[in-house]
Amino acid sequence: MEVKMEKIETNVVELEIRVEAAKFNEALNKAFKKNQKKFNVPGFRKGKVPMQIVKKYYGVEALLEDAINIAMDESYPEALKNNEISPVDFPEINVVEVGEGKDLVYTAKVTVYPEVELGEYKGVEVEKVSYPVLEEEVDKRLVSMQEKNARVETKAEGTVEKGNIAVIDFKGYIDGVAFEGGEGKDYSLEIGSGTFIGDFEDQLVGLAAGESKDINVSFPENYGKEDLNGKPAKFEVTVKEIKVKELPELDDEFAKEVSEFDTIAEVKDDVRKNITEANAEREKKEFEEAVINKVVDNAKVEIPEAMITKELESMIKDLEQRLQYQGLTLEQYYQFTGNTEESMKDYMKETATKKVKTDLVLEAVSKKEAIDATEEELKEKAMEVAKMYSAGDAEKMADLILKSQVSALKHDTVIEKTVKLLVENVKVK
Repeated sequence: MEVKMEKIETNVVELEIRVEAAKFNEALNKAFKKNQKKFNVPGFRKGKVPMQIVKKYYGVEALLEDAINIAMDESYPEALKNNEISPVDFPEINVVEVGEGKDLVYTAKVTVYPEVELGEYKGVEVEKVSYPVLEEEVDKRLVSMQEKNARVETKAEGTVEKGNIAVIDFKGYIDGVAFEGGEGKDYSLEIGSGTFIGDFEDQLVGLAAGESKDINVSFPENYGKEDLNGKPAKFEVTVKEIKVKELPELDDEFAKEVSEFDTIAEVKDDVRKNITEANAEREKKEFEEAVINKVVDNAKVEIPEAMITKELESMIKDLEQRLQYQGLTLEQYYQFTGNTEESMKDYMKETATKKVKTDLVLEAVSKKEAIDATEEELKEKAMEVAKMYSAGDAEKMADLILKSQVSALKHDTVIEKTVKLLVENVKVK
């Protein structure tokens, strides 16, 4: 096999690959054996027609397409390996010369991984933000616990007030026509929750059970449904029942009922501890992100469009899987939000580009620093993954992961160690 390589543009090379006639004839023989049972020639049993008869009866052209594919499957990976090329996408193939007894000559236009020009990555200066525990946050969590354990009772007399729950029937109209999704029966709406658009909830204040009212509001311009965006609407609303929430006292009895603690002081301490831990994790993640962003900003790389396209397709696929957990299809999501696949990709493109550049830069740092993953580290990573996704035998699951996903485990472990190196060498503002 003979290979000529030419760089035709940034991150794109063209390989001219010549497969010797003898090798291509072997590929023709393989193509014949692959298709032998398909040929039907009078005087021969099906599947027993000799190759020479097939060529005479059908022409050698009947074998060429498969023979070319077989020859390419063998020669293209070897050409990449011998020329140390890492492709980022499928090649663009063009057959130049082919025929029985001839060399197969074809070109492969290949988009390759770009070279990263690293800037400063050790000792970059980054500001560290801290999140102290605020007593207002502790109080807010306690109020949330009160809300979750509140008793809801019917308000026998009086009218709807802020904080009440109004049980309502409603039907919405735009230009006098009822619209899809604008009707509800026995809907429990907490007044002041901001669940409904505009001042819908405020307009219910003062109504008694059994009273009706026409409520006029306008949908926001970016509501997300094309037929509703910015449209004025009228809702016919009937208040069927008014309910009030009775919040329990934040005392030791409350602590015993809703937690494993005996006193409200212990509950507050536990809430404060949880917030402290969450804030520490937030500080750690944000600091790591700031360090990575600084290192990435310092680097230069021309990213092939094919890599961005690939990342966008991956992001769309992730979105589709998340929607499936919510019982929605991608098509339904587009319909509800007024988006299309193209508009979503346009929206995601900046994020995809940043993700690709970040991955490339971190990989470049790991190579420059000769960071690798030990066998013990891979086992630990496999066990970590197994514990996240398996409720059964974690060790057995870890063994399966180690056998089937070792490449992914190695990549993740190396990147984690690379980020750790960058963080350990940072200058904190």
